[in-house]
Amino acid sequence: MTAPLKLVFCGTPQFAVPTLEALLAAGHEIALVVSQPDRPAGRSQQLTAPPVKQSALAAGLPVAQPEKIRNNPEFRAQLEAIQPDAIVVVAYGRIIPLWMLALPRLGCINLHGSLLPKYRGAAPIQWAVAMGDAFTGNTTMLLEEGLDTGPILLQQTIEISPGQTAVDLFEILAHSGAPLVVETLAGLASVSLQPQPQNHAFATFAPLLDREDGRMDFAARTAHELYNRWRGFQPWPGAFTTLDGKKLIAHRMSPADATAFAPPAPAQPGQIHVENHRLFAACAEDTWIEFLEVQLEGKKRLPAAEFLRGTALQQGARLGDRIQ
Repeated sequence: MTAPLKLVFCGTPQFAVPTLEALLAAGHEIALVVSQPDRPAGRSQQLTAPPVKQSALAAGLPVAQPEKIRNNPEFRAQLEAIQPDAIVVVAYGRIIPLWMLALPRLGCINLHGSLLPKYRGAAPIQWAVAMGDAFTGNTTMLLEEGLDTGPILLQQTIEISPGQTAVDLFEILAHSGAPLVVETLAGLASVSLQPQPQNHAFATFAPLLDREDGRMDFAARTAHELYNRWRGFQPWPGAFTTLDGKKLIAHRMSPADATAFAPPAPAQPGQIHVENHRLFAACAEDTWIEFLEVQLEGKKRLPAAEFLRGTALQQGARLGDRIQ
């Protein structure tokens, strides 16, 4: 068994909590937990502590929440006084400055939710699902100044099932990644684990999501592509379009089997087809998407059949008019 290490843990959202708990269960000393400051949340905008802070306080661990870390003499002095063996970073949400990278003897170890060098960046889990990938995984790596460019330590592959959303995958990767971090620290401490450089030629980028990523483009994307983006962009920005100038949110949707109903031919992208109380829309390459649950701007979330009972649709109506 590896001797306990003195660690500083940096993390903010729920994704990081299983790793913090696993490090404690493995007997390591968590000298300090660093998390982002409390933020307003929910409709009430009540100031709320991030999940990592809540978990740390429940375990009786000291917590720091600096607004900035790059040029923060007080925070730097606090970490230098600890002299951690390693700094573990999981979804902290801040770029780790050079002085922190150089501080621990074993380095700054990061858990990243993709098989690097694929999907470097802020939203690797969402983009893996949105692109329709059949598998993804976790990578532990040594942080360096570049964005997710550091040497790889360990990796694990996780299958993405066709119906999984990013929300489902977040939970799976968070729990499977926790023991990977524990194993990584053991390998570094025993010098049995040697970092391997990434092949930068195969790098892809997973940028932070934008509201417009959720807008459905029926002309440019097939039904399966739109469905995969809906799965990947849960819970935000989801998938939305417009109907008669009003925003229409697709809460549940699925590619439609064109042999199971009688769509019009030819059909324009975004053209609506209603059959047996079911709501379909034409997509690229003569594919069709079925809306199972929708919400029109200013209205309640409804199953498609109920939505159709209360909505008069013009013959040949199309989705996708831009909101000004």
